[in-house]
Amino acid sequence: MRAAVFASLLVGAAAFAPAQDAARASTALNADLSKEIGAMPPLGFYDPLDLTCGGDKDIFDNLRAVELTHGRVAMMAFTGYITTKAGVRLPGYEDVPAGLAALKEMPANAWVWTFFTVACLQIMMRDATGESEFYGDFRNGFDFGWDKQTDEWKREKRTIEINNGRAAQMGIMGNMVAEVLTGQTMYEQYAAGHISPFGDGQGVF
Repeated sequence: MRAAVFASLLVGAAAFAPAQDAARASTALNADLSKEIGAMPPLGFYDPLDLTCGGDKDIFDNLRAVELTHGRVAMMAFTGYITTKAGVRLPGYEDVPAGLAALKEMPANAWVWTFFTVACLQIMMRDATGESEFYGDFRNGFDFGWDKQTDEWKREKRTIEINNGRAAQMGIMGNMVAEVLTGQTMYEQYAAGHISPFGDGQGVF
């Protein structure tokens, strides 16, 4: 389990590669991005740093590919983080601690499995058939009932994934930062009443 968790974190590096699938999208400049999936109230389409260069659709699609990839990795990472803290381990890794401390305690074979998992994900998580509806559609010929659904249903599910990914990115980053600041995992902080990273850590503020 620990190896799978860190594989989930490491595979996030793929998000920095150019998203070739996104190039199939419209190349129109100054597109109305307020109607894109993920543009949610109350902010709507929020780009204060103008990363999309005035609404360039190609740039937006590449950034969306990065966001989607990071979101999926973060959801796996957060799930793995709380699962291992609950005591779940693969056979042979019972003595590996939870949280960031596992980085120092993982045996060599765990790192081998980690990089093997990353390689498998890099190979499989792509549009191998060229039939995807959007970046991140990696069904590759398997339907799973998706094609039978309405456009409204599909949009809702894609919105849920984007929002869950955003929350997971904040969640796993918050867990790691808090652990570095306090020396305790999330569960240990709650159990000890160390809710705040400020002062002695006691209470909320």
